Amino acid sequence: MYNDYRERIGKVVAYIEDHCCQPLNLDTLAGVSHFSKYHFTRIFTSVVGVTPMAFVNMKRIQHALVLLTDTNQTILEIAGQCGFESVSVFNAHFKKQYGCTPGSLRNSRQNNSNFPSAFSNKQAESPSLADYNRARSNPLLRRAWDHMVEIRQLPGFEVAYVRHIGSYLDTFAAWDKLIRWAGQQGLHAENQHFIGISLDDGELVEESACRYDACITLPGGFGREGHLTQVEFKTLSGGMYAVYPYYDTVDKFVLAYESMFSLWLPCSGYEADDRPCLEFCLNDPMKDKEGKCKVDLYIPIKQSG
Repeated sequence: MYNDYRERIGKVVAYIEDHCCQPLNLDTLAGVSHFSKYHFTRIFTSVVGVTPMAFVNMKRIQHALVLLTDTNQTILEIAGQCGFESVSVFNAHFKKQYGCTPGSLRNSRQNNSNFPSAFSNKQAESPSLADYNRARSNPLLRRAWDHMVEIRQLPGFEVAYVRHIGSYLDTFAAWDKLIRWAGQQGLHAENQHFIGISLDDGELVEESACRYDACITLPGGFGREGHLTQVEFKTLSGGMYAVYPYYDTVDKFVLAYESMFSLWLPCSGYEADDRPCLEFCLNDPMKDKEGKCKVDLYIPIKQSG
């Protein structure tokens, strides 16, 4: 199964290398991989080590370096030829990767004929596919995952939710509002599920703009009228999920996603389905004696192929 992931991400890598100077977006790259658009970035990042667009920019900058050192094209021409929308964007990405601007590199070239070789070490430090090609056949690791991860079928849920926009570490206000509303409606934890949904990938979206829905499941026949703007309502799709139990502090919860997408999923015989992940909240961290959250992370999956 991991070989299939490697081949599919490898096709994306090859596509980027061949088309990096052309307009590229996540929908196009996800289409090349045939992975779910919803989870493509997580899968690519877990395998390659950087996000898809960071990899695109890395390849564009490497191509620009060749043009800067081997041609007399202007920096404006090189920026356009390598797919950057402006010189300022080109300068920012170039400086981030190589520690200097394209202009300063070109000026230094006049005084140091060996300047390009001085960048060879920096290029070697760029994210590579070494980890991406490593073997994933460790039987002890596989058995450990088999004991930890459970495959479950979930029904669809009708939920009420309060949306939070901002850091995923600061969702308590949304939960407080939802829980107060739920208490007024006679909805209690012993009868309903509390589910968090992290809608944005923190690798792609600024922390201040990340969207999170704090949800509570609703009993059949629950009336949606008369609630004004206190909560909103929606349906969560059912289906097959891989469930990873987590018990630790909230700030480390992102590692549960990383573990599932980078370690478990590629070897599992499944692939991520085009539905959001669900975070079933099983305790109140504020009341936990160690201040930890207990969460069952549900990763939507389907049979590979």
